[in-house]
Amino acid sequence: MNFPIKEFTESTDMTEAVGRSLARLMSGDTSLPRFVAMYGDLGVGKTAFVRGFCSELCPASTVKSPTFALVNEYKCPVGTGGIKRVYHFDMYRIADEDDLYSIGFYDYLRADAVCIAEWCEMIPYALPDSYIKVEIEKADLGNKRNIVISYIGA
Repeated sequence: MNFPIKEFTESTDMTEAVGRSLARLMSGDTSLPRFVAMYGDLGVGKTAFVRGFCSELCPASTVKSPTFALVNEYKCPVGTGGIKRVYHFDMYRIADEDDLYSIGFYDYLRADAVCIAEWCEMIPYALPDSYIKVEIEKADLGNKRNIVISYIGA
């Protein structure tokens, strides 16, 4: 796969479809990092992207923003590229390293799972050495979005 991947979407459904595509890519290529760092302003579609991502790997899950829970867990059925769980984080309210330890963030990174975190702008010091970076930005006042997916690391 050649990174960066650049997509233009015009609806929530299209943004979810890009999330599904990334999930298929990650389930088919075990050499890719199992951490997805998401960047983008409020209301740009990060949770919609995750909803699409999880619909591919954990189709029985109902994806909701982890704003108040800080982390949501979604279980995947057998046969999704060895991925057993997806942990969905919201880092918006994370202030420092102590907050990350208190939610068990580093333990989740060691789990046999994919971690996908919104608001990674808040935790640049805590990102793994290698990860998939997803940047979403509004292209206009409607539902149009520019999405760039990059591989960061060795």
